[in-house]
Amino acid sequence: MYEDGLPPLRDVISHFGLDAKKSLGQNFLTDLNLTGKIARSANGLGGCNLQDSIVYEVGPGPGALTRALLMHGAHRVVAVEMDPRCIEAQKEIQAAYPGRLDVFEGDALKVNEQELIGDTEGRPVKIIANLPYNVGTALLVKWLTLKDWKPWYSSLTLMFQKEVGMRIVAAPRTKAYGRLSVLSQYRAEARIMFDVPARAFIPAPKVTSCIVALTPSEEKMATPKQEILEKVVYAAFNQRRKMLRSSLKALGTDPLPYLNAADIKATCRAEELSVEEFRRLAKAYEK
Repeated sequence: MYEDGLPPLRDVISHFGLDAKKSLGQNFLTDLNLTGKIARSANGLGGCNLQDSIVYEVGPGPGALTRALLMHGAHRVVAVEMDPRCIEAQKEIQAAYPGRLDVFEGDALKVNEQELIGDTEGRPVKIIANLPYNVGTALLVKWLTLKDWKPWYSSLTLMFQKEVGMRIVAAPRTKAYGRLSVLSQYRAEARIMFDVPARAFIPAPKVTSCIVALTPSEEKMATPKQEILEKVVYAAFNQRRKMLRSSLKALGTDPLPYLNAADIKATCRAEELSVEEFRRLAKAYEK
């Protein structure tokens, strides 16, 4: 038994027959010391303490992170899980923390998070999750491309494959810099908190993972519509080895006028532009 009175995670996995399903991108965390570190790393992000916050979690599995969040004082945890077996395992945690854990069966890519969370009583919401590898990037893009900004959450503390984490925080003129880098850094301040070794999971993945913290940024001046920014960034990186005067023709119009208006050289390539330059470019295209 742990300090929360619940059995070891390996026993939970065995009892509920939680063989990880590749189709669901499952790799289960089993180390409560590690998940405690994740919970602590989210404390204070976005100017909000964990103890005052409601946490939205995706793919709680057998509950390693869920238990750590509750042990470290999260006011309430709202979790979404696709696997009915894991929902059964979560019932033991609900019994140990009455009224502090709500678990819903559903697809995190499709749910309306605010409807699930319900009345926040004025409390901030933090998204903290060991994201399934197969939908992690798509979920991040979903949360970063909300039409209304600032968003309904105060911070994101998420686990990704290390390769994805490096793309999120990559700087211009690096190999990892791309569409995900621009979208992430346009909307938030992003940094890698620490790495997570493969041995922390059952089954152990073939890659190292990392925890990425993102704090939403204030809306910038002269901001283009989000869909316009995405369209320009996608066109630029879809043919990233080409100069912008060529790659941006995919937008269906001569790119030279808005490249000139944004004061960007037509001979530049996508990976050379900063996030701010992409903002200027998208705004010039929008006009």
